[in-house]
This record gives sequence, structure tokens and C-alpha cells, in this order.
Amino acid sequence: MAQCVQSVQEFIQDSFVPLVAALCSEEAERLTRRNNLSFAELVRPFCRLTSEVHMRDPNNQLHIIKNLKIAVNNIITHPPQPGAIRKLLHDVVSVSQPAEGLVANVITAGDYDLNISATTPWFESYRECFLQSMPASDHEFLNHYVACMLVVSSSEPDPVEQFLKLSQEQHRIQHSSEYSYPKWFIPNTLKYYVLLHDVSTGEEQRADSIYEEMKQRYGTQGCYLLKINSRVSNRGADEQIPDPWSQYLQKNTIQNQDSYEDYTVSNKNTDHLISDGIDSEIKDGLSNNFKTHPLQLDHPSGSLDSTDYMKASTSLQDSKKSNSGTPHGACLTLTDHDRIRQFIQEFTFRGLLPHIEKTIRQLNDQLISRKGLSRSLFSATKKWFSGSKVPEKSINELKNTSGLLYPPEAPELQIRKMADLCFLVQHYELAYSCYHTAKKDFLNDQAMLYAAGALEMAAVSAFLQPGAPRPYPAHYMETAIQTYRDICKNMVLAERCVLLSAEILKSQSKYSEAAALLIRLTSEDSDLRSALLLEQAAHCFINMKSPMVRKFAFHMILAGHRFSKAGQKKHALRCYCQAMQVYKGKGWSLAEDHINFTIGRQSFTLRQLDNAVSAFRHILINDSKQPPAQQGAFLREYLYVYKNATQLSPDGPLPQLPLPYINSSATRVFFGHDRRPAEGEKQAATHVSLDQEYDSESSQQWKELEEQVVSVINKGTIPSNFQPTQFCLNRYSDNSKFPLAVIEEPITVEVSFRNPLKVPLLLTDLSLLWKFQPKDFSAKHDGETKEQGTCDEDMVGTEAIAEFLINSEETKVARLKLFPHQTGELHILGVVYNLGSVQGAVSLDGIDPSIGLQTGKFVSNGLSVRGRQDLEIQGPRLNNTKEEKTSIKYGPDRRLDPIITEEMPLLEVFFINFPTGLLCGEIRKAYVEFVNVSKCPLTALKVVSKHPEFFTFGGNTAALTPLSPSASENCSAYKTVVTDPTSVRTALLSSASSADFGLGTGGSPEVIQVPLPDAVLLPGASVQLPMWLRGPDEEGVHEINFLFYYESIKKHSKMCHRVLRHTAVICTSRSLHIRATVCRSNALGDEEGRGDNMLLFVDVENINTSETGVKEFHIVQVSSNSKHWKLQKSVNISGDKDTKLASRERAKLCFKAVRCKNSEENYTFADIVFGNEQIVSSASPCADFFFQSLSSEFRRTHVQSHTHASQRAVKQSFDETVRLIQKCSEVDLNIVVLWKAYVVEDSKQLILEGQHHVTLNTVGKEAFSFPQKQELPETVLLKFFRPENTLVPARPTPEQLSNLIKTSLHYPESFNHSFHQKSLCLVPVTLLLSNCSQAVVDVMIDLRHKPTSSEALEIHGSFTWLGQTQYKLQLKGQEVYSLQLKACFVHTGVYNLGTPRVFAKLVDQVTLFETSQQNSMPALIIINNI
Repeated sequence: MAQCVQSVQEFIQDSFVPLVAALCSEEAERLTRRNNLSFAELVRPFCRLTSEVHMRDPNNQLHIIKNLKIAVNNIITHPPQPGAIRKLLHDVVSVSQPAEGLVANVITAGDYDLNISATTPWFESYRECFLQSMPASDHEFLNHYVACMLVVSSSEPDPVEQFLKLSQEQHRIQHSSEYSYPKWFIPNTLKYYVLLHDVSTGEEQRADSIYEEMKQRYGTQGCYLLKINSRVSNRGADEQIPDPWSQYLQKNTIQNQDSYEDYTVSNKNTDHLISDGIDSEIKDGLSNNFKTHPLQLDHPSGSLDSTDYMKASTSLQDSKKSNSGTPHGACLTLTDHDRIRQFIQEFTFRGLLPHIEKTIRQLNDQLISRKGLSRSLFSATKKWFSGSKVPEKSINELKNTSGLLYPPEAPELQIRKMADLCFLVQHYELAYSCYHTAKKDFLNDQAMLYAAGALEMAAVSAFLQPGAPRPYPAHYMETAIQTYRDICKNMVLAERCVLLSAEILKSQSKYSEAAALLIRLTSEDSDLRSALLLEQAAHCFINMKSPMVRKFAFHMILAGHRFSKAGQKKHALRCYCQAMQVYKGKGWSLAEDHINFTIGRQSFTLRQLDNAVSAFRHILINDSKQPPAQQGAFLREYLYVYKNATQLSPDGPLPQLPLPYINSSATRVFFGHDRRPAEGEKQAATHVSLDQEYDSESSQQWKELEEQVVSVINKGTIPSNFQPTQFCLNRYSDNSKFPLAVIEEPITVEVSFRNPLKVPLLLTDLSLLWKFQPKDFSAKHDGETKEQGTCDEDMVGTEAIAEFLINSEETKVARLKLFPHQTGELHILGVVYNLGSVQGAVSLDGIDPSIGLQTGKFVSNGLSVRGRQDLEIQGPRLNNTKEEKTSIKYGPDRRLDPIITEEMPLLEVFFINFPTGLLCGEIRKAYVEFVNVSKCPLTALKVVSKHPEFFTFGGNTAALTPLSPSASENCSAYKTVVTDPTSVRTALLSSASSADFGLGTGGSPEVIQVPLPDAVLLPGASVQLPMWLRGPDEEGVHEINFLFYYESIKKHSKMCHRVLRHTAVICTSRSLHIRATVCRSNALGDEEGRGDNMLLFVDVENINTSETGVKEFHIVQVSSNSKHWKLQKSVNISGDKDTKLASRERAKLCFKAVRCKNSEENYTFADIVFGNEQIVSSASPCADFFFQSLSSEFRRTHVQSHTHASQRAVKQSFDETVRLIQKCSEVDLNIVVLWKAYVVEDSKQLILEGQHHVTLNTVGKEAFSFPQKQELPETVLLKFFRPENTLVPARPTPEQLSNLIKTSLHYPESFNHSFHQKSLCLVPVTLLLSNCSQAVVDVMIDLRHKPTSSEALEIHGSFTWLGQTQYKLQLKGQEVYSLQLKACFVHTGVYNLGTPRVFAKLVDQVTLFETSQQNSMPALIIINNI
């Protein structure tokens, strides 16, 4: 049980006090009314004695009474009806609520920290009122009147006669059969005569004389002169006199609904004598006249429904207010207070207690005489109890004789009467003895009602005995309760037993027994009693040594339920809230739902709408395990409550709605218009859309492309204020800066909603909530911040979604748009919408109710509330500095705070005839359309891509040289010229500069200028440009990113440029594979007499698989382009005019290449045509792709060699001679193989064109059209080695040195000589020496070399060189020197003239690079004899 203000002893003593009746004359009542009080009310605050009182027991032993209280009540002649008592108790509990701001008691039990009210004043008020309003009964005398005060005013004409009338009236009420109520203790009731004197108006002398007469008539012990109203009402109004009556009268206001004037005393008609209606202490219930009770109910059953309770509570509150405003005791001074206190003391000392003492003696004497005992009962009972005890019969053995009645003079009742008197004056030992004796007599007579009463009071007396000579007999109480409840069917008396016993058990810390007792008395006949007892049982569980928290919560729930049934909504709500502390967050979701639902309902009934909304909100936002039907009911209830709450403050801020859930971090923001779909052959640029998934790798690539083009625009540096363009912001993007949006372009916010319920949610009129601050970025003044409103559509237009249905447990995104019409700062705060449910949303037979619901056809149940939800996005956690790593800090996320900038151009790009599949190296012509859809012109249009070799817009020559008619007839992508048949397989020369094709300008090759006419695209204008595409050399699927960059003509402070993205997906299949090798020709002289020529071997293989439908490839042309070399002619090997390759076939081609005139600027293009048409390789698009492949090849080798740059830097001082020698073996010859492929597709033959490039860098080294993949060996042994520091070789390789000097022997193939005439045959031989390097070379020729192997001698025989055996020469750069030699033969045969050894070294070196020159093939000569 909860803590009480009083101790258990004080509580019991105050529950059973001597009762004194008061009967006042009309004039006396008028005097007390001047203070707004009746006589009984006037004396009530002073009815507790402040000093000890002594009296003697029957054995003449002195007995001390402490803290005695008496009760003075007006006479009520009819017992109150049970219904009236129920109403009174209901009102008492209803007005007693927890004090505002009361600090709750915090109890910690295990994991629980509970805030629980330590006291329950409503229970104490109920208990006090219940005990005082119990009607008097015949089986006990505790609430029978012991005495009666007769009160007369001194201002009456004949006060003594008035006393006589009142005395007769009292006698008639007590002894007449007409009145069965109230009950009187003994026939000879003490009458105490009180003369009331008004000091302010009465004559004091007259009062004194009357009092003297009274003393003579009634004795000094039986009368009293009470002087009141000393204060003059109009004087000292500001003087503060304490009001001790208010605390008592507040309890009484319930009863005083009728006016005072209804209760008057009539001298003429004493049959209807009425006492004052302001009544008695609540003791006997209610103020009443002798015939009717002021709380008489219209319906005799006494049943009350909740509306009656509500009315009663209202009337109670009203009366409480009116009462609190009425001053009491206005005519009384502090002296009068003391006089009243003195009067009660005198009455108790001189009148009441002597009367009770005398009565006890009389009763004791009567009992002794009747039973013939020689000693007093007091001594005898002691002896009886010390002897053997008579075994008691159990309740079940006793038959139901509760209807047995004793006559008033029965000795058993006299014992009980004496026991009650002893109990009232705190003589508990004697009382216990008498109760025990009476109990035995009653049980013997099987008078169960009497026996239960004696058991009850015996138990209480035993507990209250000082010194506790015997333990509290709890079994007495249990027997009494069982008897009252089961046999006598008297729940009121059973309840009194439980209240007393539970308090006693609580004082002994027997909380478990007390709780069991309280729970046992809960029943269906009284919800209020059951609720209060269950609540006290709950407090017992929580106050135990080991608190039983869940039992506390469970019984609090039961108590709350019974409070609710009893109409006590506030108490029900309080109980549920206290229990909620235990169930919250423990996973008992169904219990939580029930409690929250009840709290919501009770709060709504009490108009605590905020609490109701909060409770229903909890039901909805927790992961509910309720069935769909129940969730639907919860949702409807929530919407109804919310609607009521919002109607109270229609102009207030929009409330926060709990449904649906919003995943704020998944919010995406998209800037710009939606992408246009493809129209026929027109395909719009893919750009960015909300339908694309975020790819961090792709995002990084786009960022790098944009940085690349910005760097080129800004001459190699990126501006410090550069901000990469982000079209779509999400949780992965960098949101630390304010994003930029353009005026008049939509901002789309994608919000992710999740419906946690199993019923659909219908959102209507869904739109974004924003705040806007206009700013003119050109001028430097700011506007005022504007919240969203109806008048602000001219600033920011808001698009609303009329209906948005989210099915059960579905996650769905909504895309909401804003249209900014002014520049400034926009802040997107959240979403605003009407939340409603769909009618008939509960699925039947397992069918999803959402099936069949179409947009615009949802049937709402008519209940929806308008509210908002904020979008609050937490930024990324900071983890850079030490402080950030050791603490939890989050950066900003500004994706919802865009800056609206000035007007910018807007580009749209369309691709026409853009292929999706190509052969490797295939050339295809497409068109690109650029459209400016904005209102301002755009310029500086560029495109950047990581694969510039994939496409070209054509060089500067493209506009000047229109396509030839034959090319357009054949739909060729190339510029072609019809050739003369005589020129087949002979080189056709042309030249072009790399600058014409966008290279050589020093810019990045990836950034390509789009050749717009006049370099400007006006608003609304469109232009179509040709675009040539070349299939990538590697087969497979290729994603090629294009980034179009453009600027506005006007420069803006916030946004400098804009970009448009396009990703092309091309699938390439295999076509040709080309290998080429170049080697020096042995023939030194060419047509022009120069000594430089080479042979080029080209190996072409068709690696296409027949799946693609390619029938065969034709090699139509081979072109070379170089600054130093050119193809001269084709060496006809096969003799075929055309070269055709079917699947997996291979062709070998051989060409002669010669050095061309040095040209630092231009490349020389040489075309060797195999057909009738020459493709001009120096024009677009052939030259474009060649130059792009050149730059990509350079980039690839540059990246590979970049790793060695640091080592090279160390060798800067190394002699340039090594480089000169290396250059001898280098050749920069590039080959372009142009081909046609014949494809059969849908029974039609198509001709595809293409080109492959081969870059030849080194003599004798094989080069490929596409780099070969090196196959790794399956298992590689792990090697440990120390890296060498000298990565650059200190000396050239022998292979490089062998190319320093090229030698050639010129001689007749056969020589006829007559050995008969001359035995020695002399043959002139010319040795041509060619310096392949640019440096001066010292050459030494040694003719003494002989073949060492005998095999060589046998095959070729031996000969001798005549003349010098050693020559030393110096050759200048590129010089050709002719040396005349003579060979001497002695007989016929075949001889190898390639025996001279040639040594070479650079002029400024000693012998470091000297090495032998090896001829590639033998120089054979045949010597014939004639």
C-alpha cells in the first residue's frame, strides 16, 4: 500500500470516535450562520483534545486517554441510500487528484527506474469518507450516539423553555417507534445544555443570569455558556484571522447542494423538526432533514452511469469553487476560537467522559449481577483467558444464522456495548477481553453477523494494545471478512475489515498478505472499490523488500481498467501511465499497444489532446504486431483524435505527423529538367536522371573529365572556387557545399516513404515545405526570408501530388518539384500532406487490398489530417583531425539548401543514326544535334572524353573539302577519289598538319572543340554536325563517356559553366588483326639515288567469327603517314589485284618505303590503293582517327615510361651519344590499313568500312594493330632480388650498334674468266657505306677476315682481297661512301664476298662502342671459266 499521512494507530483511533448529536434552536442556528457555518461545523475544527484525559476503569485503575477526538453531528433521521453513498464516494475520489508539481517517488528495481506517486490521497479520502458514511447497525455500537448537545441562543424570549422543547424532541427521536434512525448508545443519553451568546448584539448580563438559572436546573457539569461573534463585521476587515474550517468544509460541499433556507426549525410543527442542512461531519454521511435526504436519488436503485458521474464531478467542482470563495468565521476572533476549544474540553472532561465512565461501571455491574458472578467481569475474563480455550468452529460448520437478532437488553449485547465503549476511550485491553467473550457467545449462538463484528474489533483491539502483549490475530480478520462477504452478504462491512486489516499488515511490512487481502475483495459489484483496492495492492507489490515490478504494473492496469469503468477517467489515465513505465521498451508490443490505446482514449475523453495524440502516435510508429484490422482501427482513432486536436488551434503551426516513415538520408535532390525520351532515330543524351543508380567510380570519372576541361579552359590550372557539377545529390555525394540551381529550372526532391503498417496509407495534396530568401547576386542587397505561403508562388512554384498511395509495409518514393522564379537561397524544410486511410483497406481471405486500386480511384474514408514531416539529414561523420577522431562530430549536409543562380544557357544534345554495334576499327558516320533550349546564348562548346580516338567531328579541312559524288553514292564515310588504273599499287602522296586536326596546339587531346558555326548557339537554335565514330580495337562492350562543356556569353559570379553528360554503350566484335615489320633494304640506292629505303611486311588476318554475318573483308588501301618516311610502292607478291579475306584467312603484303623530305610541321600521307577509288587518308575522317590513335599511343607509352622518369633524371649528365646510336634503329612509320567488309543482314548485303592503325617504332621489331595480351604462366616461382639502380643501360645493345652503319656490296652476280689465259681472276667490287645516324662516325674496314669454319670453306671456297687490307674512313651524318675493292679468285666456283669486317665508332669516343657489322645475308658470286 502507498504511504499515508497518518500512522495506522492514528487512522484507527480517528475512524472510531465517540459520536455526539447536536440539536439547535432556530435562533441559535441563526447566530452560527453569521459565520457561514452550522453549529456542528463551527465546533468541528476544535473537536480534538490537546491534552491527556484521565478516567478510571471498573477496577478503579487510572486510565490515560491521549489525543482523543469526538465527533459532533446534526441529527439525521433517515439512513442515506446506498446510491447516495456511492455518489458521495465517487465525488470524493474524483476531486482528489495528485498535487500539481508533486515530486514523484523514484523507485529503482533491477533495470527499472519508476516514477511513482508515494502517496495516494484519493484513497485516504475515500477511506475516511467510507468509514464516516457507514450507516449505524444493530450488531455494533461504535457509531451510535453517546450524548446530545441542546443548543439555544441567549437572545430567545424564554431560553429555558426552548431547552425543554429540544429535550423533548431528542427524547421523542430516541424512544419513539416513529424513528428508527439514528441509533443511540444507551437509553439514558447524556444531554448537555449549551447557551449560545452573541457578544456583539446580545446582553451579557442577561446571558449570565440565564446561565446561572441553567446551572441550578441542570448542574454545573451539564451546561455551558458559549460566547461567540465577538468581532464587529465592519471593523478590521484587513485583519487576517485563520480559517480552520476550510479543510473540513471542502469535504462537505458535495452534500450541500440545497440552500440553507430549506432547513428551518418550526416551533409549531415539531413533527417536521429539521436540523441544519450544512451538516454533520461526513460521518453519517449526508446532511438531511428528518423525512428526506438531500442526496435522495430520483432512481431508487442508486445505479449511476458515467454521465451521472460527470455531472456530479462538475457540480462538485462548482460547489468547491463557490465554497472556497466564501469566508468562514467572519465574526469570530481568536478569543472566540479559544472559547470554542475550551467549550469542547469542558464538555469532554466534565460531561462526556464521566458519563462514559459511569456507563462502563453500570454495564460491568449489570453483567456481574445477571451472571451471578462474584467478581467484576474484568477479573473474570482474565481468568477465563488464562484457562483452557474452547475450540472454535470453522465457518463452514456454522449454518447461516445471520438473521438472528438479540433484544436490546440481551447480556451478549451488553458485553459488546461495554467493549465498544472501552474501545472508544482507548481502553484496548478491556475492550479485547469483552470482544473475545462476546465472540464466543455469538459463535455459540451461531449469530454470525455479531460474531464477525466481535472478531473484527477483537483483532483491532489486540493490535492497538500498548506493549503488544499478543501478536495481531490476522486469522480473526480473515474469518470476519469471509463471514461478512459469504454468509452475511454485507460487502460494506467486509470492505471495512479489509481496509483496517490491510493497513495493519502494511505497518508490519507484510505487503504480500496485504496485497492478497486487497485483491480478494475486488468484485463486480463496485468498480470504484475494486479499482482503489487493486491500486493499493499494486503499491504493496512495489514496496516489498524485493519489488515485484511486473506485478505492480499488471495490477495498475487492472486498477486503471476498473477506474475507467467507474467513470474515474483521470485516475484511470494515471494508472495506465504509471504501468507504462514498466512495459515500455521491453518488447511487449501488444501490451504497449493496449496501454497506449487506453491512454489515448482516456486522454481524449479528458480533452488532453496532446497526450492522446502522443499515445496513439506510439501505437503507430512502433513495429506493430497487431493484425491489419486492429491497425486500421488504431489509425482511424488516431486520425480522429488528431483532427480534434488540430481544430482547437487552426491557426497554429502544422503538427508533425508520425506516418509514413521518411528515410531522410535516402532523400535525393535532382537539379534540372527530366530527360527527353528518344524520338525515332533521334536519341537524347543520357545525361543524369533519378532512375539511375549511383556509382562512385562513374561519379569520379565525370568529376575528372570536368576538371580536365576546366583546366584546359583556364590554361592548365583549376580555379580555387571550382565546384564540380552535381546534378543528383544523395547520401554518397559530397554535400558539404551549397549546391547551385538555375532560375526557372525545376528542382526535384525524391523522398523515400515507408509504411510500417499492414494497412494502406493515402497521402493527398503532398508537396514540399520550403523557406526562401531572395538575393540578387549581381546587386549586393538581400531580401527578406519568405516562408512558404499562397502568395509566394511568384517566388517558388510548388508542385503537389494529388494522391499518393502507400500499400501495406511498402517503401515508395515520391518525386516532388519546386520551380524557383527568383534568385536567392532556398531551404527545403520537409513535406506537407494530408494523412488518411483507404476505405475497406483490411484484406479479406488473405487477398492484398491494394490489388486493383488505381491512381485517382482511391476511396478515402473521409478522415484525414493535415500535417508535416521535416527532412533532417545528418551529415557524414568527420574523421580528419585527432579531435574529430576521438569525438563524434558530423559535418554539414547541404543537399536541401540550394542557391538559385542567374539564368544560364541550357543545352540538349541528340544523336542521329548512332550505332550500338560496330566491328573493331569500323568507321561509321552519325550526326549530332545541339539545341539551346534556354533564353540566353551559349558559347565555348567543347566535348571531353577518356576515349577521344572513338569519335571525331572532322578536322579544319572537312568544311573546305566536300565529299566527292562517288563517296556519297556509295554512302561512304570517307572522302574518296577515283584513281587512274596505272597508279594501282603505287603511292599517291598528300600531306596534312596535325594542327588541322586539333593536335599539336599544346592542349589536352581529350578536350575537343565542337565546331559550332560562329562559335555561338543562340536561344532556341539548333545545329546538326556530322560525327564519325570508330569502333574500339578491343572487342566487347564499351561504355564511352562524353562530357559536353559550355558557357554563357555573360559571366556570372556563382556559376561559370554548365555540363551535359552522355554515356554511349557500344558493342564491338572482332574484325582484322594486323602485324607489321619493317627492315632495311639491302639495295642502298633508290630511284632518286638516295641510300635510305626499307621493306615493310604487313600480315593481315581475318579473326572475325561468322556469327556477326560478315562474309569477307577486302583490303582496299594501305596508307602510310610519317614525317620522315613514305610508302613508295607495293611489292607484288601474289599478283592478285584485290585482296580478299574470308573467315580465318591471312594475307601477306610487302611494300617498299623510302625516306621523304624532312618536314617538321606536316605529315606525309602515302596511299597505296588496291581498288578503283583512293580514300584520301589526309582528310577527315581517316586522318582524324590516325592522329587520335597517335596521341593515344603516345599517352600509353608515356604512362608506361613515366615510372622510370626518376631514374632518368639521375642520368641527365649522360652523353647524348647513346641517344644518337639508338636513333639509328628507330623509325616513326605509321600504317593505316583501310578495308571494307561485306555483311549479309536480313538477306541484304551491306558494306562496312573501317581502318586499322599500326605504329612502327623500331627496325626489325614486330608491331600490332592492337597490343597483345601477355599470357601469364600458370605457376611462377617466387624470386627474391635486389633492384638495380641503373635502369638505363650504360651502352647501346649490339643490335642498335649494328644499325649504325649500313653496308652494301655491289658486284656482278656471275663473272666469266679464262683461267687458261690468266690464272688470277680479278673482280671489281664496290662497298657502299651509309651512315644511318646524324653524327660523324669513324669507320674501319678490315679485309683480313677469314671464315673459320671448315664447312664454309667447303661450300664457298676461298678467295683473297687485293690492295689495302684495312681502311679508315670518316662518314658524316647520313653520308653514303663508295669504296672500290678487288677480289682475287684462282679457280671457278661460288664464293661469298661478305667477308669484310666493318668497325664503327663515334668520333669523340675511343673504343667504347666499337663492334663488328654483320651482314644480313651472304653476297654470293659465281666465277665461270671460259
